[in-house]
Amino acid sequence: MPSSRRSRRRPYGQGHVPLDEGRLRGMSRTERGPGGEDYTVREVRGSDKSYRCPGCDQIITPGLGHVVAWPNEHLLGAGVDERRHWHTSCWRAGRRPAR
Repeated sequence: MPSSRRSRRRPYGQGHVPLDEGRLRGMSRTERGPGGEDYTVREVRGSDKSYRCPGCDQIITPGLGHVVAWPNEHLLGAGVDERRHWHTSCWRAGRRPAR
């Protein structure tokens, strides 16, 4: 019996293009955070995982659009290790904790 899953084919038979970090940074913007430091901010349409928003301490459910932000103060993007997932409304309301 054939599988009920359809194979996902890329248009015109193109191969997979790996995501490069430069392209990822192109989808980000810089915003001023509490205390005047800069954050790299990226809007995400949704994810497969759930996260806890540091602004309201509530769960961001899988599939919910939200904001991912990390401080710019580190050399060579090491601040990415400090990235946090926020509800968009919490980020915009400035519920960011002072560091």
